[in-house]
Amino acid sequence: MTPDLDQTNRKILAELVANARIPVSELARKVGLSKTPVAQRIRQLEEMGLITGYRAILSPLRLGLTHVTYVEVRLSDTRQRALELFNDAVRAISEVEECYLIAGGFDYLLKVRSRDMAHYRQIMADDISALPHVAATTSYVAMEAVVEQSWTEI
Repeated sequence: MTPDLDQTNRKILAELVANARIPVSELARKVGLSKTPVAQRIRQLEEMGLITGYRAILSPLRLGLTHVTYVEVRLSDTRQRALELFNDAVRAISEVEECYLIAGGFDYLLKVRSRDMAHYRQIMADDISALPHVAATTSYVAMEAVVEQSWTEI
């Protein structure tokens, strides 16, 4: 359920998405309120679960992780315990940037970031293929990111 947000809360969220380190005084100026009501609204948005945290977003490209591969994973067992084992194990692979349980012709879709093809092959051989209950994988190498962004719409 989407919560009802007034225009001021929408502005606050938009500003925080653009710059989570913005001082409350500057944020207050931008949304036309004083500091105390803005701080209270931020606290309420956090308590509502709309703001789930603040973090630094690192550039994978600047870190040398320029190679993106999407991997379809089919499991040999899809009972709940097998899914839990897979989920726990895949979370431990730092190069797996995203992982989704899929309804369709395969079970999971992974987004894997690596330095290059040799690094990806190592990740596949040592980590992904060794995940619990993996029966088969299919890899798709991304050639270019046409759209790649964080959620910014409110």
